[in-house]
Amino acid sequence: MLSCMSTRRRAREIVLQLLYEADLNDWRDADASRRFIRSRLQGRTLLTNFASELLDGTIAHRDAIDRELKRLSTNWALSRMPVTDRNVLRLGAYEILFSKTPGQVAISEALTLARRYGGENSPRFINGVLDRLFKKSIAEKTTVASE
Repeated sequence: MLSCMSTRRRAREIVLQLLYEADLNDWRDADASRRFIRSRLQGRTLLTNFASELLDGTIAHRDAIDRELKRLSTNWALSRMPVTDRNVLRLGAYEILFSKTPGQVAISEALTLARRYGGENSPRFINGVLDRLFKKSIAEKTTVASE
């Protein structure tokens, strides 16, 4: 189990690198991104597919994710956040809102990325925003289910 978590964590790290790059530069095409992922994950098909799904999904849903993050990141404009924090938030939000990753796992993984690559206050900030997003998503699912 631990090796599965650490390899998926490595996949998330690679996706974070690509999201960071896409945030600052022109987006590389999907084939180039997939080759980058495959080379970094040493051709492991399941992990390459997992990372590609995270990257493609985060990019595809970025506008919706950014709208949610703007609402939930009190007193912080997305454009003023450190690039790493902004993209850790996007990745975590994608996993919470659109993937099969359990919300608590998505938050935990985002916090690991924040501790490793963010600033001193990044983990606390990211935890607060993603926790609010997770609770909001649960409340919305509960409301829809009860209607």
